[in-house]
Amino acid sequence: MKQKKFKTVKEVSKEWFKSESFRKAYDALEDEYALAGALIEARGKAGLSQRELAKRMHTTQPVIARMESGRQLPSSASLLKFAKATGMKLRISFVEA
Repeated sequence: MKQKKFKTVKEVSKEWFKSESFRKAYDALEDEYALAGALIEARGKAGLSQRELAKRMHTTQPVIARMESGRQLPSSASLLKFAKATGMKLRISFVEA
């Protein structure tokens, strides 16, 4: 079976940041996009599709899509499930603004 090649977050974001309107919107939602980017990167490193990850988390693919889009902020319980399903550990930290 052929392994799917996922684009890295860096590759995708490089394309997106070419748009001035995207950059302005991104700046307004920086924290949400940072979380979404971390989720996408973790799933990519695990080599999972959204559907495969959803199955491991006992949820549905649309839930994963909403989490990764930044439209729905996941609960801490969901983040822990996400981490376990991708073989990662969850670390949360606060930094100076």
